[in-house]
Amino acid sequence: MSNADVIKKFVIDEFLPDVSASELAADYDLLADGVIDSLGLLKLIAWVEDHFQLAVHDTDLDPNNFRSVAAIDTFVAEHQNEKVAGS
Repeated sequence: MSNADVIKKFVIDEFLPDVSASELAADYDLLADGVIDSLGLLKLIAWVEDHFQLAVHDTDLDPNNFRSVAAIDTFVAEHQNEKVAGS
């Protein structure tokens, strides 16, 4: 299962239980459409940190990093690459 699939599953399980994975487009704006509010964003960030073993720093807290499944996937991939490069 790809990171995008894992992220999509989490978003659906936590925020869109009546939506199937095929119905949620990777670029669907979760923030603008009110799927994820400020508390939901905190929950999402905590899950990203825990699930992908990444530290989300204050400078990473740009809402655009968590706006869609695709944006979250890009954020995770970039930080995983930094983690590998820094090892």
